[in-house]
Amino acid sequence: MLVEKIVGNIATLENRPPHAEYIYLESDQLVKRIQRMKTDHGNEVGIRLGKNEELADGDVLYMDEKNMVVISVKKDDVLVISPVNIQQMGEVAHQLGNRHIPAQFEGEEMYVQYDYLIEELLEELTVPHTREKRKVAEPFRYIGHHHE
Repeated sequence: MLVEKIVGNIATLENRPPHAEYIYLESDQLVKRIQRMKTDHGNEVGIRLGKNEELADGDVLYMDEKNMVVISVKKDDVLVISPVNIQQMGEVAHQLGNRHIPAQFEGEEMYVQYDYLIEELLEELTVPHTREKRKVAEPFRYIGHHHE
């Protein structure tokens, strides 16, 4: 099966077929417009999306009256950072920015992909943090940059 368009997202579907097959992806695979994968039922699916299209957790790639194929993002290994004040937040943001580490925010929490060096840095700065497995809203994106 070749998919060139996302049908919708399972979170907003009103009528669902009785059966679903899932494709489990790492979060960094969401940005790949062209890829080949298998469903949890062993069916092969090829994806070729448009230039500015990306996959998201819950996207429905195929649907008929009996079945649908849905993207499910695996949980990432992340450090959840919870600075106690603006001073700590500034220090953490400065240190992560110097290392070009992409971060995401959810409520009062900041999280980054797990890295033992970042964990050591947080311990050195005595910033409260935990290591968790979480589904991320979007893939971590490294922004290309060079110092002059």
